[in-house]
Amino acid sequence: MASSDPHKLMAKADKLTKLSLTRWSADWKSATQLYEQAANGYRVAKDYEKAKIAFEKASKGQEMLSSPWDAAKHMESAAGLAKELSNWTEVADFYRKASELYTECGRPQPASDALAKGARVLEDAAPDNAIQLYTDACEILEEDGKEQMAFDLYRAAANIYIKLEKYTDAAAFLLRLGLAADKCNATNSQCKAYLSAIVVYLYGHDFKQAEKCYNDCSQIDAFLRSDQSRCASKLLSAYTEGDVEEIKRVAKSSTISNLDNTIIKLARKLPTGEVTALKTEDGKDEELLDENDLT
Repeated sequence: MASSDPHKLMAKADKLTKLSLTRWSADWKSATQLYEQAANGYRVAKDYEKAKIAFEKASKGQEMLSSPWDAAKHMESAAGLAKELSNWTEVADFYRKASELYTECGRPQPASDALAKGARVLEDAAPDNAIQLYTDACEILEEDGKEQMAFDLYRAAANIYIKLEKYTDAAAFLLRLGLAADKCNATNSQCKAYLSAIVVYLYGHDFKQAEKCYNDCSQIDAFLRSDQSRCASKLLSAYTEGDVEEIKRVAKSSTISNLDNTIIKLARKLPTGEVTALKTEDGKDEELLDENDLT
């Protein structure tokens, strides 16, 4: 049947949107309906490239009809098809555009969700893009005062950084999660985030930063009185004393076991560096201080 042929539907729709001597204004309402029908037809036929283009045009049509919500939905459909085609650049672009359209509707939650969907798709194929999408998704929720809805997004971004062996960046995102949890009075999540950041620093051979992180977080009373704080203190003390067995014992504690799987895996591999050197270096520092002691 001619009316169900997606090629003919597209051709007809394109004609309705082009101005000519006989058509002075585009008929976006009729054209958009045709694009939508064509998009579904192509998708059923598994012609994903053409379906993607049709959904893009349908989205544009809904924009022209001042319906950003429907435009966003079509843009998400186009993003899903770009995923099927492994076109990662378009995946990021389409989900970002969908997010902008949801924002236009005054709907921050779907706007953030669209970016998060794109990030999840891109985690393996384009991790840097995924991190950026997660970051922007978090910022939308932060601006809307819905930090609690972003907890999983902070964790997801931190996990990608860990995979990329960017431990300082991973810890920074975990600390950001801790700050968001503090605003939500989610004390348990806050304390877990701080301990997780300390584990990540230790795994990345940055004892000084782990120690600084612990000291900074200990300014917060809720953390100072927590099991996570006591666990971090034992871990850092074991490092200072060069006690490998104690590090391993603390890393297997129930407090560590209650963290996210990615962090548990890192903790179970501690210590990753030469901890006896830490004690020696501290001793050398003390000797230098004594030599220069003018009092």
